[in-house]
Amino acid sequence: MDTPFLAPPAVFIRKLLNACLKTGDSVLDGTAGNGHDTLFLAQCVGAGGRVFAFDIQQSALDNTAARLKSAGCAGQVSLIRAGHERLADYVDTSLAAAVFNFGYLPGGDKQVTTQADTSVAALAAACKLLRPGGLLTATLYPGHEAGEREANAVETWASTLSQQDVQVLRYQFINQRNRPPYLLVFEKCRSAPATGNPL
Repeated sequence: MDTPFLAPPAVFIRKLLNACLKTGDSVLDGTAGNGHDTLFLAQCVGAGGRVFAFDIQQSALDNTAARLKSAGCAGQVSLIRAGHERLADYVDTSLAAAVFNFGYLPGGDKQVTTQADTSVAALAAACKLLRPGGLLTATLYPGHEAGEREANAVETWASTLSQQDVQVLRYQFINQRNRPPYLLVFEKCRSAPATGNPL
């Protein structure tokens, strides 16, 4: 079967990141989960780059560590067991990109899910660390109750951001069943200051 030109969010994210990342960049995975995005980011930035990956569940970090080790990409990744809303306590460098895949850990406890208030705080902190031209992606899951609250809160916050500082794109299929996940993409404007911006 032919691959659709309009890719699902996960595929679209990787196209964007492949286009904007280069060897040696510093990047963030705000929701390590089972390590798929962390590994992809580590491969994009290479051994000379840095990846900061956050999760509150030790099982998620263990799964991520195993995936990175198997691929030979563990050296450039810092695995941090902390809420992503605290990322500024651990990351003090300019970021080329940040990735957030909200919701719950696939294969884990579905009652342990990201929350609206901490997710908005994490996105705001990550936006401040983005370099001009940097990208942030946020995959949202409105198909369950907590995910719907989170998606609404994130969109409400994103809509307040100044277009002089950041552009925000919603990538969403509107005729699919069961309220599938969708994507917000934030691009830090190249004219925005590297630090101290009002995001």
